[in-house]
Amino acid sequence: MSKRDPNRVLIFDTTLRDGEQSPGCSMTQPEKLRMARALAELGVDIIEAGFPIASRGDWEAVHEIAREVRGPIIAGLARCNREDIDKAWSAVCVAEKPRIHVFLATSAIHREHKLGMAKEQIIHAAVEGVKYARSLCEDVEFSPEDASRTELDFLGEVVEAAIEAGASTINVPDTVGYTTPEEYYEIFAYLSKVRGAERVTFSAHCHNDLGMAVANSLAAIRGGARQVECTINGIGERAGNASLEEITMALQVREGLYGLHTGIDSKRLFPTSRLLSSITGLPIPRNKAVVGENAFAHESGIHQHGMLKHHSTYEIMRPHDVGMSRTNLVLGKHSGRAALRERIKELGFELSDTELTRVFNDFKALADKKKELFDGDIEALVLKSEIETAGPWGLENLHVVSDSSRFATGRVVLRHADGRIVTQEASGDGPVDAALKAIEQASGIFAKLRKFEVRSVTVGEDAQGEAVLTCEYNGRSYRGTSVTTDIVESSARAFIEVVNAIESSRRRGVDTSDAPAAAV
Repeated sequence: MSKRDPNRVLIFDTTLRDGEQSPGCSMTQPEKLRMARALAELGVDIIEAGFPIASRGDWEAVHEIAREVRGPIIAGLARCNREDIDKAWSAVCVAEKPRIHVFLATSAIHREHKLGMAKEQIIHAAVEGVKYARSLCEDVEFSPEDASRTELDFLGEVVEAAIEAGASTINVPDTVGYTTPEEYYEIFAYLSKVRGAERVTFSAHCHNDLGMAVANSLAAIRGGARQVECTINGIGERAGNASLEEITMALQVREGLYGLHTGIDSKRLFPTSRLLSSITGLPIPRNKAVVGENAFAHESGIHQHGMLKHHSTYEIMRPHDVGMSRTNLVLGKHSGRAALRERIKELGFELSDTELTRVFNDFKALADKKKELFDGDIEALVLKSEIETAGPWGLENLHVVSDSSRFATGRVVLRHADGRIVTQEASGDGPVDAALKAIEQASGIFAKLRKFEVRSVTVGEDAQGEAVLTCEYNGRSYRGTSVTTDIVESSARAFIEVVNAIESSRRRGVDTSDAPAAAV
């Protein structure tokens, strides 16, 4: 935090670490890099890119983000031991602005049941960890895990020791979402008076187990925190973390109350939220604050009447404040490239000429199938272009025939990057099963389908459908996503994405061994 701007709240995004390690939210290395770039464009101050000791794949992702992404500080998480810290530093050392984030549990519950350590041992380990990290990196953050359930006087001792050892940021995690705003405020008010407090930035990291993560984070800010750790869409362990978009807009809308600001470009919130949803396959609830489909929808007659008089009657922020379009602009097959580009810009996306050409071609193809194309259709095409993993296999043709008994035969034509064209037929229990079996036989990659989801992403009888497949191969999970007006085609293209991801992993020799998880 700049000493010249005490009213600036730093945004520490842990979507790629705490968020990504939660069930159903794992990302591939290319997806992590794509998300990190989106976070940098959003204006976050710190990106916690991962937990490098967890696996070879996690180290590679953190290292690539540190090497490629400029602007934000890039942080790697480590436990308070030399092996973890060395691994984290080797991953982030290439960053423009690296940070090592070390943590150690301090609560009586963790001391007794997890660590088997006395208070004196905790303080010693914390000091040694911070000192060693500080010998490698100038920017060190320390987190006393489960701080909100730690005895206040002991928490103060640990924090003082960590500051003396060289930590520049002290994070105070509500690891299990147990505390309340009043309690959390008191913790920060107390810690702001410990020895050396004026030399560090205090940070809040809240989980949402009781639904109070954002409220607790705002209470911490009132108590003196000037860094908040949060995630896009609030993803994270168990019930999730504090939502970045909600904290950002709370400070922006209620600036008169808090007198604080962030460096977030709020108009990037909606597209960033949608990108993460597409990558993870987790839909955004319609009633999700700030970025949900219903966040700016009004059905009540009384509300509609008020809105027609003045938007402030029932809206405390405008859709364009968060990068969301209010109206559905209808486009069709006669619409041109310029109109499409303008609409994409209005929806908050920036595409290169090459990307626009690809989206425009998909747009024209879709316009031949649909009478009207709405905002949701355009967003789906853009996100499809962004998330489809490049790989050796491409779907050239798909033809499926099924009878009344649900028996089906699928025929696929796949093109490989080496020039091969493979045609394969297969039978299955229904059209989707037949199509996927044909792709398996054509590619030679046989993955176990663990989860199959289909949902409408636009409106109307000819709406586009998104297929999300989660497959298992050699003990590792892979996810594929695709959007078209044909569910069978969507499923096939999503499976092609899985096949390409598996082949890419095999070529890189990705480590599939079990890895430790971190909960801060």
